[in-house]
Amino acid sequence: MLTGRRALITGSTSGIGLGVARALAAAGCSVMLNGSREAAAVEATRRELEGQAGVPVAYHQADLTRPAEAETLVAATVAQLGGLDILVNNAGIQFTAPVEDFPPELWDRIIALNLSSAFHTIHHALPTMKAGGWGRILNVSSVHGLVASVRKAAYVTAKHGLVGLTKVVALETAGQGITCNAICPGWTRTELIEPQIVALAAKLGVSVEEGGRALLAGKQPSGQFVAIEHLGQLAVFLCSNAAAQITGTAIPIDGGWTAQ
Repeated sequence: MLTGRRALITGSTSGIGLGVARALAAAGCSVMLNGSREAAAVEATRRELEGQAGVPVAYHQADLTRPAEAETLVAATVAQLGGLDILVNNAGIQFTAPVEDFPPELWDRIIALNLSSAFHTIHHALPTMKAGGWGRILNVSSVHGLVASVRKAAYVTAKHGLVGLTKVVALETAGQGITCNAICPGWTRTELIEPQIVALAAKLGVSVEEGGRALLAGKQPSGQFVAIEHLGQLAVFLCSNAAAQITGTAIPIDGGWTAQ
C-alpha cells in the first residue's frame, strides 16, 4: 500500500512507536527509527525489522527535547532514506503528581518532548513534503488530549496541545496533498503505563494483572487494553489514499473511554 514511501517515527524503539514502525514497514515504507534505548538493543531491533519487512530501516538517536536535534533528525531521514513522506510524532514521557507537587523541571521536559518536539519536526519536514506534493503527519496524542485526569498536568496539557497543533497544520496544508491527524489511544499496555499499573496493584494489594484490570475498570468500558497492533493498522490507514480527505481530526481508539 505504501511501497516507496519514507517514514520517520519518533520514539520508535519500543512501545507504540515501534508498533507503528512495524506496521508502516510491513506496508512497504522505508523507516527511520528514533529513541534512546541501549545501542545494542536498538541495532537488534533495526536488523530484525529490516529483515522481516525487506525495506531499509535506519536509526538516529536525536534528543528531541533539544530543538536543534529535531532538525538534525529530519535532515538525516531525508539524506539516508532519500526523502520524507510520513512523519509520526510519538516520542513522549510521563510523570504523575498533583500540580502543587509537580517538579517544574519535569513539567518543562514533558512539554518539550511531548509537544514542542512535534512542532520542530513538522516545521522542518513540511518543506520536503510540499516539494513532493504529498505527505502524512500523524501526531500520537492520547485520550488525554481530549479529556483530563488528575495528577497528569503536564501530560494532559501537552496532549491537548498536540491536538491543537494537528488542527492548525491540517488547515495550513489543506489542498496540498498533505494531511495531519492525531491518534488518541486509551490505556495501552506499554512501558509508559506499566509503572501506573504496578503502583495501583500495590495500593490495592493485588497482583499486577489485577491492577491492570482495575486501571481499565476506572476508565475504559471495553475492559481491554488497546492493542499496539491496532494503533499501527490505524496509522497505515491514515497514510493511505483512502484517507486523503481525513485531516485535522483527533481519532480516539479508547475502548469507549470518551463515549461516556
